Amino acid sequence: MIWIAVAAGGAAGSVARHAVNVLFAHVLERSVPYATAAVNVIGSAVIGVLAGLIAVGRLHLSIEMRTFIFVGILGGFTTFSSYMLDSFTLAHGGEHGLAMSNIVFQTAIGFLAVWASYRGVVLMAG
Repeated sequence: MIWIAVAAGGAAGSVARHAVNVLFAHVLERSVPYATAAVNVIGSAVIGVLAGLIAVGRLHLSIEMRTFIFVGILGGFTTFSSYMLDSFTLAHGGEHGLAMSNIVFQTAIGFLAVWASYRGVVLMAG
């Protein structure tokens, strides 16, 4: 059941993500970087609200529903929200150095990975 929840939520999140791209492309005639920034901020805000509601006991979700929303929908919409929640959880737990390292290194390494793989493909294409 968990796998179905991830798949169904991921499909919904991915469709929502594409809708944001289309909306920004239509309104601004350009989606990059605005659509990505929008889904990252929206996803971060949504995951923060949900995690906060769960933490204070105002929202109770089964493991299947949590997985459907957090991993599926928000994961399909943006993994940035999970990355931000991980960083917040570390900081909130007093591990400020690890939280900052997580932010800095994932951002830097992610950017380097995009650059290196892009460059490799361009060089190989010749």
